[in-house]
Amino acid sequence: MTSMTGYGYKELSNDKAVISVEIKSVNSRFLDLSVNLPAFLNPVESYFRNLVSEKVSRGKVDVNIRVRELKSSSTVNVDSELAFSYAKAFEKIKKECGLTENISLDLLAKQDGVLTLINNYDVESYKEMIEPVFKDSLEMFLNDRKREGENLLKDFEEKFAVLVSCAHFFTEYQPKMEAQFKELITSKFKEIVGENVDENKILSETAAMMVKYTINEEIVRFKSHLEAVRKELSQNPAPGKRLDFICQEMNREINTIGSKNQNADVGKMVITAKDALENIREQAKNIE
Repeated sequence: MTSMTGYGYKELSNDKAVISVEIKSVNSRFLDLSVNLPAFLNPVESYFRNLVSEKVSRGKVDVNIRVRELKSSSTVNVDSELAFSYAKAFEKIKKECGLTENISLDLLAKQDGVLTLINNYDVESYKEMIEPVFKDSLEMFLNDRKREGENLLKDFEEKFAVLVSCAHFFTEYQPKMEAQFKELITSKFKEIVGENVDENKILSETAAMMVKYTINEEIVRFKSHLEAVRKELSQNPAPGKRLDFICQEMNREINTIGSKNQNADVGKMVITAKDALENIREQAKNIE
């Protein structure tokens, strides 16, 4: 079991650049992956995106790749002809307007196209530098999710054990229902007609109550859902969405048992089951 929340960070410095990779995630119904990196690395974004999506199936994941150059690979291009054209234009304006100010180098340098910054990034070289840092950060991130998932699994197992206990209680109670109903009906008849009670009438009324209040079918389905949960926990590495659905179905059976209940002890156990199930449903929203 893996949690949807996790964090990983790794940084590397060499004589060319300082590189850092941060990966963090929170809960999300589906995989919502965002990769933020310098614009010049856009050609390799899909590569790093795939490294994450191969390992993660759910969660809102934010990946931040930062690169700070220590040795600039940029150059400045000077368009002398364009600068000369600007200078001639300014001289003409100066003459025609009768101005005396000198044309400064700063003024010419600010004109569009005179100076152009050219970035000579070797994208493949940067990718090779980033890759080991990225993979280390990703491993930390995945281990963090796994560690949190192990803690969630312990809580799952505790709450699941409570549900199994409740199912056992309901199963043990079911055969006792007929005897309890028969005793109750017999008592009511004796209050009305005395000791001369028609046994067939008692059996008929008992059967009618059993049809109305029996919880056998609900118990069978409840146990079936428990087995489905057990299978998901043991076999599915990302059971979150499936568990949420099963819990909804299980909640329906518990509610029906509660609505048919005619016994105080059963009522208490229904409350216990609903509390344990609600905890499982909440935790299912935190796992992958």
